[in-house]
Amino acid sequence: MDGARPPGPARRTRRARALWRPGADGAVTAASRAGAMVVLIVVVGLLPWLSGNDPVLTILRATSAEREATPEVLAAVRERLGLAGGPVGSLRHWVEGLVSGDLGTSWISGEPVGAGLVEALGVSMTLMAAALVVALVTAVLLVLPVLRDGLRGVERRRGGVVAAALTSLPEYLLAPVALLVLSVYLGLLPPYGWGSASQVVLPALSLGLPAGGLLGGLVSDSVTSVLAERWVATWRTAGIGGARFVWAVLRRALTPLTGQVALVVVGLTGGAVAVEKVFAVPGLGRSLLGSATAQDVPALQAGVLILLLLALGAGAAAALARRLLLGQAAGSGGMSAPPPVARSGRGAGLVAVSGAGALVLLVLAGTVRDPYTVVASRLEPPSWALPLGADALGRDVLARVAHGALETVVSALAVTAVCFVVGLALGMAPRASVGFVEVANAAPPVLAGLLVAAVTGPSGIGAAVAVACVAWAPLAAHAAALVQEARERPDVVLAPVLGEGRVRIMTRRVLPAVVPSLAGHAALRLPGIALALAGLGFLGLGAQAPTPEWGLVLAEALPYIERAPWAVATPAAALVLLAVTAVAASRASR
Repeated sequence: MDGARPPGPARRTRRARALWRPGADGAVTAASRAGAMVVLIVVVGLLPWLSGNDPVLTILRATSAEREATPEVLAAVRERLGLAGGPVGSLRHWVEGLVSGDLGTSWISGEPVGAGLVEALGVSMTLMAAALVVALVTAVLLVLPVLRDGLRGVERRRGGVVAAALTSLPEYLLAPVALLVLSVYLGLLPPYGWGSASQVVLPALSLGLPAGGLLGGLVSDSVTSVLAERWVATWRTAGIGGARFVWAVLRRALTPLTGQVALVVVGLTGGAVAVEKVFAVPGLGRSLLGSATAQDVPALQAGVLILLLLALGAGAAAALARRLLLGQAAGSGGMSAPPPVARSGRGAGLVAVSGAGALVLLVLAGTVRDPYTVVASRLEPPSWALPLGADALGRDVLARVAHGALETVVSALAVTAVCFVVGLALGMAPRASVGFVEVANAAPPVLAGLLVAAVTGPSGIGAAVAVACVAWAPLAAHAAALVQEARERPDVVLAPVLGEGRVRIMTRRVLPAVVPSLAGHAALRLPGIALALAGLGFLGLGAQAPTPEWGLVLAEALPYIERAPWAVATPAAALVLLAVTAVAASRASR
C-alpha cells in the first residue's frame, strides 16, 4: 500500500535511531567547539581574579612593597591596568587589548609583555624546529627496517624495543640524563646557554628523541598492519613495487596517524618548558615558568594563549593533512580495515611485571627509613649505611625516593579515578563534548600546571588538579567511541520497541558495554599520570619541600649533578623504571 504508514514497532525503531543520531549532530559539534573556545578565553582572561585575592594588592606587593595600600593608590593601579571594572571589566579590557595587538603589561616590571614574549617565542620555535628534525630522523630510522622487510615480503610483529625505550623517557627526565652523560662525563657538548649551534644539540635531542620514538613506533605498527592488507598482495602479484609501492603503503599508514602527529607537536610545547629549564634556554616555556612562580599573571595569560593557539593550529593542520592524504577516499567508505597482525605480548608483559616488582622492592626497602631527618653529611656517597647516598641536606636518598613513590602513586590513583568519572560522563554526550575534548587535548599538563599555580600557588593538590584538568580528554574520547559503538548494537536499537526507556537502556545496556574497557584504559594511563605529576614537581609547580615527591627530589639534586651524580641517578632511575613499566604494560595489553 503506497503511502501507508509503517507499523508501530518499525516507527519506534526509527525513532530510536533518531534518538541516538539526531540530525543536528553537525550543529551540536560546532556549538561545542565554539563554547569550548569561549570558556578557554574567559578562564585565561579571568586569571587575575580566580585566586580570590585582589590582584591590585598582588601587583603592589610585587612592584613597590614600601608603598602604603591606600584607597587612592589602589584605585590608580586599577585604572592603569584596566582592573577598575572588576572581573567583567578586566576581561573586556583584556580581550580588547588582544584584538588591538596589546598582550598586556607585566605586573612585575611594569613593561609591555608582548616584545619579550615574541623574542622568547622565536627561541622556542627554533628549539622545536630542531627537535622536530631529530624526531623525524629518529622516526625514519625506526620505520626503514619495517619497510625493507615489507618490500621483501618478510612478516614482522608489532612494536619495537628501541621505539618503546625512547617513548618511555619523558623530556624532563631525558634532559638531565643527557646533560650528565654527554656534557658532564664525556664533555662533548656545552651544558647550558643559548646562542651557538652546539648549544642547540642537547635540548633538541632531549625534546626530539622521545617524540621520534613515539612517531616511529606508531608508524611502524601502522605500516605492519597495512602490509597485511589484501591490496598489498594484489599489487605484488601485479608486479607493482619500488617507490610507488612504498608511497602507497606510507600514505595508507600515515592517514590515521595525523592526529597523533598533532599530539606530538602539542607534547613538544609542554616538554619545552622542562627542557628550557634544565638547559637555561631563554624560551617561552622558561619565561612562562618564571611568570607562574612570580604570579605575573598578564605575562602568563599571553604566553599560555600563544602556546594553546600553536597546539590548536597543529591540530587543524593535522586534519587538513589527513584530508589531503585521503584524497577522493575521504568520506566514501572505501577504506579497508586491516586484518589482525600476529603479535605476542609475552615479552612486554615480562618487562612490565619485572618493572613493577623492582618498584615494589624499592618501596619496601626505603619506607622503613626516615625521609626527612638529616642522617649524614651533605652529598655523602653511597655506603652500607646509605645504599643510595645522601642528598644536598644529608637526607637518605633511598628513603626519599621510596616515600616519594607512595605519594606519587596515591596522587596518581586519585587523579585517574577523577579522570575516569569525568571521561565516562562526557563520553555519554560525544557530540556536545567534542570541543572540550579537543581543547583539553591541546593543553599539555604543564600548561594546566602553570595556570593552576598562577591561581593557587604551587602545591601537590594544585598539580593533581592541573593533571586532572587535561588527562580526562583521552578517556572521554574513548568513552564516546565506545558509546557510539554500543548504540549501534541491535539489542540497543530495538530496546525502545520492547518498551525500555532511555535511562534503562543507558544503565542496563550501554554502560555495561563501556565501563570495563574504559576502566582498563584508565588503568593503563595511571603510570603516565604519575609521570605527569612528577614532571610538575620537577618544574616547581607541584609538591613543595620537604615533601619527598619524585620530580621535586630530582629537581633538588640537579644543581649537584657534577659533584653527586648518584643523587640525580636514583630518582631518574626510578622514573625510568616507572616509564618503561608503563609502556611495556600498554604494549602487553594491546
